Amino acid sequence: MSTLLKDRFADPSRGVYFVGTTPPKDSTDMEQVSEIADKLLERLSAIDYDGLIVYDIQDESSRISTPRPFPFMQTHDPRAYSKLLSEKSKHPVITYKSVSQRGKAEFDEWLTQAQDVYGVKDIVLVGSPSSAKDVALPLAKAYDALAEHPRDFHLGGVTIAERHAKKADEHQRLMQKTAQGCSYFISQAVYNPQATIDLISRYARECRTQDVKPKRIILTFAPCGSAKTLEFMEWLGISVPEATRYRILDASSPLGESIRVCRNSLEQILDACIHLGVPLGLNIESLTNRKEEIDAAVRLFKLLKATMDLRLAEEAVEAI
Repeated sequence: MSTLLKDRFADPSRGVYFVGTTPPKDSTDMEQVSEIADKLLERLSAIDYDGLIVYDIQDESSRISTPRPFPFMQTHDPRAYSKLLSEKSKHPVITYKSVSQRGKAEFDEWLTQAQDVYGVKDIVLVGSPSSAKDVALPLAKAYDALAEHPRDFHLGGVTIAERHAKKADEHQRLMQKTAQGCSYFISQAVYNPQATIDLISRYARECRTQDVKPKRIILTFAPCGSAKTLEFMEWLGISVPEATRYRILDASSPLGESIRVCRNSLEQILDACIHLGVPLGLNIESLTNRKEEIDAAVRLFKLLKATMDLRLAEEAVEAI
């Protein structure tokens, strides 16, 4: 199956650029859901993006004993919100699916409805946040079920640099997920560029060793405007070095400083990795529903896209 995103991903010299969002909470009526989508797309009207990413939010309290800084709330079906955003924006949407809570039969039904009812073709499957939690369908089994399903999807996976920093095996996970059908990967939000550099470098080396073409890695960045947002980031497992934490919190404008941190992080990653042959992309998200952080995410998108486009153009000239 060829989708618009699959075709765009095929050109390794081109960056791909996304905006990440979550569906509104499930108590929101559909008229208001439509208004929320309109407000989001109005914000995005001034930027040049390839598509949107709609997350499937999980209650990750089983992963960590620390209380969740922001309360967990059920949301509308990500498939329905993806369809709404796609119809309104005329852009493709990648839809996340958390697979651990339901069994294979329900997952098969989810896949059929995703394509037949909601027009969803670009998906990312996410496993359980904790191995200690009861898992109805492990991620590996979900990949098997997807491979057997009659509908064809453009499949991506999640990659976590922090996991590589601890276990030094994330590159092997990428290779395994590629064998299971993943053709692109989306990272957790980056605040520790060295962890991401280590992961991409090791992955590029492994691809060379096995003589395979690297898959695209889409790097996620998010602004941080308060101690509460920073606490939430760390609760999610995002690695924030101590110096970076204080650099943001002690700044006169923490939000502006976090944008500078993100740009510096991207520049470090590009300096170390752009020559390695791993196609890259960007995903910009706001981790909260605070207006100032949502607006800052749009400014961050503009800045980081310009940064990556410039480096890709310079790399193309050097290759002549």
